[in-house]
Amino acid sequence: MFNILVVDDNESIRKLMTTYLIRDGYHVFAASDGLKALEVLDTEHIDLMIVDIMMPNMDGYTLTEELRSSRHDLPILMITAKESFEDKKKGFLVGTDDYMVKPIDFDEMLLRVHALLRRAKISNEHRIVIGEVILDYETLTVTTPIESLVLPKKEFYLLFKLLSYPQKIFTRQDLMDEIWGMDNDTDERTIDVHIKRLREKFDGFEEFKIVTVRGLGYKVEKLV
Repeated sequence: MFNILVVDDNESIRKLMTTYLIRDGYHVFAASDGLKALEVLDTEHIDLMIVDIMMPNMDGYTLTEELRSSRHDLPILMITAKESFEDKKKGFLVGTDDYMVKPIDFDEMLLRVHALLRRAKISNEHRIVIGEVILDYETLTVTTPIESLVLPKKEFYLLFKLLSYPQKIFTRQDLMDEIWGMDNDTDERTIDVHIKRLREKFDGFEEFKIVTVRGLGYKVEKLV
C-alpha cells in the first residue's frame, strides 16, 4: 500500500482528499502546513505528496524546494487556487511533478496520483535486463553485446514502459498520459510514430518484440 501525505491548511479540503484517497486504497497522512509535513516526512516513508501552495508557517513552494534541495525525490502534486502561468512555472521550477488548480475534480486527482506513482516506480527501478539487452533509465541507453544506443527521451520512456510490463496491453491514451502527461494535447498518433521508430531500431532483436493489438494499442512480448 502506498503512503500519501496531504498538506493543506484547509481542513475541509484536506479531509475530502483523504477520504477519496483512502477509498482508492491508499494509506494517508495529513499535515496543515509545510513544517508539520516535514515532521511527518522525518518519521514516515511517504511515496507521494499532495501539497497546497498558500499555507501558514511554510508554504508549498518553500516545502517543495526544501525537499528537492535535500534530495527527496518523491513525486509531488501541487494543488492551488493560483492559476497564472507564472505561478505554475514557479511550481515546476522548485520541483513539483504535476499541478492542479482549485476547485479540483477529485476523480482527476486520483488519476494523476496513480500516474505519478507509476512513473516513479519506473524511474526508481532504473534498469531492465532482458537476456543480453540492458535498458538504463539514467542514461537513456539500450545496450547489447554489439552496441550501445542512446535513444531520444520519449522513445526510451515508451520502450521502458512497455518492457516494464511484458504482455500488458497499453492503449495509446494510457501511454500518452504516462509519458507525455495528462494535460498534453498532442495527437495520439504520436505514439504510432514513436513505435515505428522503435521497431526500425529493434525489430531484429531476439529478446523482445513490440506487438500491435488491433483496436486496443500495444504490448511487448519477451522472446527469451
